[in-house]
Amino acid sequence: MAPMDLTLPLDNAAIEKILLHRYPFLFVDRITEFEVDKRIVGIKNVSHNERYLSPAADGRPALPPTILTEVVAQVGAIMILAKPENRQRLIFFAGIERVRYRRPVHAGDVIEIEATVLRLRSRMGRLQGVARVNGQPVIEGTMTFALGPPQGES
Repeated sequence: MAPMDLTLPLDNAAIEKILLHRYPFLFVDRITEFEVDKRIVGIKNVSHNERYLSPAADGRPALPPTILTEVVAQVGAIMILAKPENRQRLIFFAGIERVRYRRPVHAGDVIEIEATVLRLRSRMGRLQGVARVNGQPVIEGTMTFALGPPQGES
């Protein structure tokens, strides 16, 4: 498969060419920065009508921590799967470590997600992820992933 056009920012259509996720499970709205095998930055706009919002301690609609974790994982997956040699592979969430949730993310917030490569091998890797709202961290942690064989191979 020919390398895809990685002209930034990557919009929803470009993201859907990389990830298998679709609405309502595709949580990344845009990719704004991309350094191959090093780092990626994405954006998630949290709208008021998202069905998975739940009341936080203050009663305002907030993104559940599990969804916030998945947002970070999806941004990291885009960096790994954007490489032509990984395009036909599935990526698996193998583990998370030292994850800290710093504060709730409310409807109306814009989340900036950054994933940085800690270790990258042909079939496994580790990423450091951090998501921020207005420059303040809301989640940070280390995620391990595994790549399956190209689809159609066993």
